Amino acid sequence: MKATVRTLADDSVLKGEASAKPFSALERSGEALLDAYSRAVVGAADKVSPSVVNIEVWHQARNASRLPIGAGDAQSSGSGFIFTPDGFILTNSHVVQGAGKIEVSLLDGRRFRAQTVGDDPGTDLAVIRIDAPNLSAAPLGNSQSIRVGQLVVAIGNPYGFQCTVTAGVVSALGRSLRSQNGRLIDSVIQTDAALNPGNSGGPLVTSRGDVIGVNTAVITPAQGICFAIGINTAKFVVASLMKYGRVRRSYIGVAGLNVPLLRRVVRFHGLSIESGVMVDSIEADSPAVRAGLRKGDIIVGFGGASIPGIDELHKMLTEEKVGLTHPIAILRGAEKLHLNIVPDEVQPRL
Repeated sequence: MKATVRTLADDSVLKGEASAKPFSALERSGEALLDAYSRAVVGAADKVSPSVVNIEVWHQARNASRLPIGAGDAQSSGSGFIFTPDGFILTNSHVVQGAGKIEVSLLDGRRFRAQTVGDDPGTDLAVIRIDAPNLSAAPLGNSQSIRVGQLVVAIGNPYGFQCTVTAGVVSALGRSLRSQNGRLIDSVIQTDAALNPGNSGGPLVTSRGDVIGVNTAVITPAQGICFAIGINTAKFVVASLMKYGRVRRSYIGVAGLNVPLLRRVVRFHGLSIESGVMVDSIEADSPAVRAGLRKGDIIVGFGGASIPGIDELHKMLTEEKVGLTHPIAILRGAEKLHLNIVPDEVQPRL
C-alpha cells in the first residue's frame, strides 16, 4: 500500500482553504453592516438637507456713523432650518442677535432677506422668517425618546461649506449649558458628531430624519464634545417667540451669589439645604424692594420650594409667577424670615 505524504505546506493550504469561507462570510457581514449605516446617514441627509439654510448676518458697528457706508458692517454666518412650510426658521440666538441685516440661502441656490420674529438669549434660540414659495420643512421629533449611543446626524454650514453632513452618536443626555446671559439651559444633548463654527443653529437629526436638537456649542480644546439644545425645549421656546417675540419670564430684581450655610444654622432652622442665594445688590423700584429684601439677606426658599442656588431661583421665575404673590424665605442674621413678593415680568432690552 502506497503511503500518502502530506507536507507542512500542504497543511497550510488546507487550513487556509478551511478558513476561507468563514472569513468571506465575516467580510460580507461587515459590508452589510456598513451599508446599513451608510443608508441611515444618507436617508437622514436626503430628508432634512432641503430644509437646512445658511444664514449670513451683518452687524452694524457702534461707531459706524463716522465711517463710509458699509465700512462699519461686520459679517458673520451660521445655520438654521425651516420648520414650517410658510418660512419660519429656527436658529441660535447668538447667530442673529443684534443683526442689522439677515440673508438666508437655500440648498437650491435661492437667497432671501429674513426678518427676526423672536429671540431668547436665555436658551440661545431664535426664530427668523423668509417669504418664499415651495419650502421644505424639517419634521420635529421628540428629544425625550432618544437614548445614549443612538446614531445622530448633524447638518450645517461650517466655515461657509453649505450643507455639510457629519454623523456620530448621542454621547450623553441631560447635560446643562450656561447661556450668554447667565441662565442655565437644561436637557442639553451631548454628541460626538463633528461641529465647527458655522454649524450653530443647524439641526441634529435621528437616522429617521427627525430633528431632535439644535446644534449650539462645542468645547474648543476638546475633540468630539459638542452640544445641542433638545427639540422639546425648542418647541416650548418657539411657541412663545412666535406669540410674543420673546420668552416671558418673571424677575424679582436681585443679583445674588451662591453661598454655603453654617451647619448650626441649617440644624437650628431645620433646613433641607446647605446653601442659599445671598442678595448682593437690589434694583431700584423692583419687587425685591417692595417686599423688603435687603443686601446681605440669604434666600433659602421661594413659593414653598427650597432654593439652594441661583439656578434653582431662575427656574422658579417663570411666566406664571408674574403678578402673583409668593412667599419667600430668607435668613437675616440669625433669624429666618418669611416675606411676600410679587414678581414682575422681565422687559426686553432695547
